Amino acid sequence: MLRLLRKSLAFAGLLGGLFALPAAHAAQPAAQAAASADLQGKNVVLVHGAFADGSSWDKVIPLLEARGLHVVAVQNPLSSLADDAAATKRVIDQQTGPVVLVGHSWAGVVISEAGNDDKVKALVYVAAFAPDDGQSISDITKGLPPPVWANALRKDSAGYLTLSTEAVLDDFAQDLPLAQRRLIAATQAPWFSGCIDQKVDQAAWRGRPSYFVIPTHDRMIDPQLQAKMAAHIGATVTHVNASHVAMAGQPQQVADVIIEAARKAQ
Repeated sequence: MLRLLRKSLAFAGLLGGLFALPAAHAAQPAAQAAASADLQGKNVVLVHGAFADGSSWDKVIPLLEARGLHVVAVQNPLSSLADDAAATKRVIDQQTGPVVLVGHSWAGVVISEAGNDDKVKALVYVAAFAPDDGQSISDITKGLPPPVWANALRKDSAGYLTLSTEAVLDDFAQDLPLAQRRLIAATQAPWFSGCIDQKVDQAAWRGRPSYFVIPTHDRMIDPQLQAKMAAHIGATVTHVNASHVAMAGQPQQVADVIIEAARKAQ
């Protein structure tokens, strides 16, 4: 009788454990879902640079959306600072709630011009230029030696620039797989040459927190120049082991910076 009672109790304990398992496993996805929605209600507007388009953020976007962020990538015409800033402002206008505005390369100039909207709570510069009031890229780079890729620029009859395939492979995206580099070269968007002289009216970073992602192997914009700009604007700096296209080479690290900016945005 005693032996039978012990067997019954053991069997009941086993059943209890089996029935408890689904509840425990159900709790895990619920916790993960709560974590993934912790930034819900906040927006990220991603602005691409020269020779690129909105798809340059394709590895970063899913990482941001996994945290509940609403993400939009601007499609800049790359025809002037005014045109690119206008395209960015239209996207900002469509957002409800706080916005983290992110710019890569040339788009650092764009977000500095377009980011003065009250919705914009933080700026993130990724391998970018960060001009001050009344500054252009020409002003920032005046007196500096020309970059290694300068002679690889090709200008069409309308004054738009593209990079040679060799420059894309060796200087723009040298850390990416060869097939991806060739795709970037083949699909690059022409950039109007006059953009280099166009000046920011009022630099948006003066009124809000800023962050700077500096790729240590950037051959398009000297990392030392980026560090100097980051110090000037008082940005929180993150160094990443990447080429100029850090968002493609180190998407998680770039996403982490944007997530941190969004987490603090009010």
